[in-house]
Amino acid sequence: MIIFLETLGCSRNQVDSEIMLGRLVAKGHSLTYDPAAAEVIIVNTCGFISTASDEAVDVILEMAEYKKTGVCKRLIATGCLAERYKDDPDLTVTLPEVDAFLGTTACEHIVDVVENREVTPLTLFPDPNKRAFQDISEERELLSDHFVYVKVSEGCNRKCTYCIIPKLRGTQRSRPIADIVKESESLVARGVKEIILTAENTTDYGRDLDDGCGFERVLSSLAKALDKKNAWIRFLYTHPETLTEPIIQTVKNHKNIASYYDVPIQHASSSILKKMGRPYTTEDLYTLFETIKWIDPDAALRTTLIVGFPGETEEDFNILMKFIKDIRFDHLGVFIYSDSEDLKSHVFKDHIPSEIAEIRHDKIMAAQAKISQSINEKHVGKVFDVLVEENPEPGVYIGRTMFQAPEVDGVTFIYSDGLETGTFVKVRITDAFEYDIAGELE
Repeated sequence: MIIFLETLGCSRNQVDSEIMLGRLVAKGHSLTYDPAAAEVIIVNTCGFISTASDEAVDVILEMAEYKKTGVCKRLIATGCLAERYKDDPDLTVTLPEVDAFLGTTACEHIVDVVENREVTPLTLFPDPNKRAFQDISEERELLSDHFVYVKVSEGCNRKCTYCIIPKLRGTQRSRPIADIVKESESLVARGVKEIILTAENTTDYGRDLDDGCGFERVLSSLAKALDKKNAWIRFLYTHPETLTEPIIQTVKNHKNIASYYDVPIQHASSSILKKMGRPYTTEDLYTLFETIKWIDPDAALRTTLIVGFPGETEEDFNILMKFIKDIRFDHLGVFIYSDSEDLKSHVFKDHIPSEIAEIRHDKIMAAQAKISQSINEKHVGKVFDVLVEENPEPGVYIGRTMFQAPEVDGVTFIYSDGLETGTFVKVRITDAFEYDIAGELE
């Protein structure tokens, strides 16, 4: 069978997609980047917020058209959208174009579902809490050329009132460190230049274990294993409560770990954080980022925020605005609160009108644009190692420094000829923009 797969949503979804494609290729199926040429189309969906669910439905309907105009015989929807609405009796009625719905734990069944044409519509939703970790002897079909995401755990034990993830992904289960290291080593051996550790909360690693092993052990073990392998290590989705001094010190002690801290704080007002179910205060956040800068002064900081959360007053918003101006994040993203009946926050009082939430969103982004521009201007004249990733036109390459994560941050433009993608080069920065920088070979 010829397979096309569209991945939506987060890095954990990308890992799941690569696992599914790897299993399909191992069974003799072939892949295509053209949905019109595919006999089976898979959409690995996101359902975290309403806009993501809407996008997933739109993509499913778009792909369904290839049943009419292409050679597609089977359309499969996998992932979080399917999992979130698995108990809705109208799921298969609302999307009759879909031949099979698979939940977040059904990756291991993808070959059987692709090859089985008898049952339509098929619904398959194994218990997320019983999902096994991927078999590291199975080769993933990588969807990116030079970087790859590696899961350190599955699920989440947090009780954030705005979040549905524990229901979709189950409780936290930390992977054995030996498996994380072995998988990363095999990926680097295949030519990967950056290992990006991911989870719902990477720094919660080990909280479900009895041996007291924390995330700093994951980092130190991986850094030692990949020492002299010419590859970077990065980690995303830390939690402010579990981003500890030992973790920060471990990053500082290993040159192959990016001094890059992705810390989704969600808000900075203590009252809103309490309503969100986030176990820290404004003061705790100031202390955390002061600690990072004290231990690792050159560290890059990234965060994500939610504005328009129920009950967010002008005072709460002003606290948030002051916080981002004080901390001066290198990178920052903002979401407008997305409501749904299956969220705890849905029943909270004083929901914020969308027009006010949008104004607050725009104010944050305008402030961040100035901060980012100012930070980037300080890079001018400095020399950085850059991973070359694209060559969009003659004389121009696109790459990333250690302080730029793929897909979410800005990039580094390199003015040069004759470079090879997938290699590291030294670049002297000559130009700075709001979110990107540019330079020439040193």
